[in-house]
Amino acid sequence: MAREFTSVGVVGLGTMGAGIVEVFARNGIDVVAVEISDGALERGRANLTGSTDRAVARGKLAEADRDALLSRVDFQVGLDALHSVDLVIEAVPEHLDLKQRLFAELDRICRPETILATNTSSLSVTEISVATGRPNQVIGIHFFNPAPVMKLVEVVRTVVTSAEVVADVEALCARLGKVDVTINDRAGFIANALLFGYLNHAVAMYESHYATREDIDAAMKLGCGLPMGPLALMDLIGLDTAYEILDTMYRRGGRDRRHAPVPLLKQMVTAGLLGRKSGRGFYTYERPGSPKVVPDERTPAATGPALADGARAIAKVGVVGSGTMATGIIEVFAKAGYEVVSVTRGAEKSAKVCEAVKTSLNKGVVRGKLSEHDRDAALGRVTWSATLDHLADVDLVVEAVVEELSVKKALFASLDEICKPGVVLATTTSSLPVIDVAMATHRPADVVGLHFFNPAPVMPLVEIVRTIRTSEETTVTARAVCAALGKTGVVCADRSGFVVNALLFPYLNDAVRMLEASYSSADDIDHAMKLGCGYPMGPFELLDVVGLDVSLAIQRELYLELREPGFAPAPLLEHLVTAGYLGRKTGRGFRDHTNR
Repeated sequence: MAREFTSVGVVGLGTMGAGIVEVFARNGIDVVAVEISDGALERGRANLTGSTDRAVARGKLAEADRDALLSRVDFQVGLDALHSVDLVIEAVPEHLDLKQRLFAELDRICRPETILATNTSSLSVTEISVATGRPNQVIGIHFFNPAPVMKLVEVVRTVVTSAEVVADVEALCARLGKVDVTINDRAGFIANALLFGYLNHAVAMYESHYATREDIDAAMKLGCGLPMGPLALMDLIGLDTAYEILDTMYRRGGRDRRHAPVPLLKQMVTAGLLGRKSGRGFYTYERPGSPKVVPDERTPAATGPALADGARAIAKVGVVGSGTMATGIIEVFAKAGYEVVSVTRGAEKSAKVCEAVKTSLNKGVVRGKLSEHDRDAALGRVTWSATLDHLADVDLVVEAVVEELSVKKALFASLDEICKPGVVLATTTSSLPVIDVAMATHRPADVVGLHFFNPAPVMPLVEIVRTIRTSEETTVTARAVCAALGKTGVVCADRSGFVVNALLFPYLNDAVRMLEASYSSADDIDHAMKLGCGYPMGPFELLDVVGLDVSLAIQRELYLELREPGFAPAPLLEHLVTAGYLGRKTGRGFRDHTNR
């Protein structure tokens, strides 16, 4: 029988602490809310009332329920007020010595049976617990911000935490309406261990001028469906907090270089650029604490019509290829008003592509996304061909053939001979070096990567990949074309994985390593990233959809180019691919899909 908690104490009433107070009080539990001084206590009270008032204004909380909630909270200065509670959870700054001193005091003040919990997101729960005489009653209860909204709680047990304490806390999480994942005490737990390597990598991209902050964030939001871009998320978390988490994970987690804070991060923290709370971080905000981004000296000047300044005129587009991507790209250009020449290998493939485009456009009509007139007009703009010679008068060629470098190089060599001077030649490769394709021509300045995402008619992102030989005019033209298609074009240099895959696949690989180490289950890891970070899919759901073979190939390319030990493909991923477990397409990957 799980223990019944009637009163809890919360120490530290910043944003997180006040949110935890709200969670408990919303669920009928009396809370003693403690701060170090009268001023801090009043700020904590303001945090709680501000949050509950916003909930009332949004219709998420009735006024009577808010009043009842607030009546359950007893605000106090000093730890002595916690002498009779059943559970204490601390939410003070992430400094081990501070937490150890606090727990030593709580051990002295609280009843022997009181459970002592830490909300730490990165520090060792074990090291905190040994400051007490009751380490078996110390546990991690890691809420996510904002605590009243986020459903996930990581329950962190040490090697000496009693099974009864774990069971009692799990039952409490259920009472609070939270989804708990119970894990052992390891640096970063699940969510932060997977999240912060990705965030640090994004900062490194920005630091090296690989892509702009806006393009990095747009790429991950639009390409992966994430709720926030990585640099905006760093600003929300706080760069000082992010630095402390990364530094702790680096020191406690085997000194993986990918968790070593990027130098720019330390410089920004030293300069007081901490993100939203200071009014400036990677972005500049209207005022400290405001979520509203305002323009600064790094804000791109070119927006709207200015994108077309210096761009070549593009009226007629050639698309080479007969697969799903080629079909989608044909549809995108034709719907946007471009004349399109579709080139495939043979009349039979042309007929199949034509039928596929018609089917897709008809679906748009049925769903009310497209009128019959617009469908017919789009189809009328497409010419179907089986010979590259018909590309002699186009202004832009987009290739979407098989991902084999030799095939693409041969195609571009042919396009170099056939196409008129000044034509932009674009490859949709998602993993191959664009410069290798460009150097198969005598016009590398005109070659660029245009990486559409699948399905092309739906996905709003295009990665524009410039090589060291791509001209500025070609890049500007590519941006203008993306804007005309209604797509967001993000510009990056020619490096393996570009933006999205370079940030996404190491995170997926880390998740496989976590599973491989038996730290947690695939279900719990997926829950952690969906409920704790707001990701649309967990890493193992996504891997099974993408295909384990595709994921392994991309991870190998990243490792081959960057030679970073942490990017080496997880052995479990390689073994599953060898066994033919490739995900949904074969019926089995990390999960069995045969009966679903």
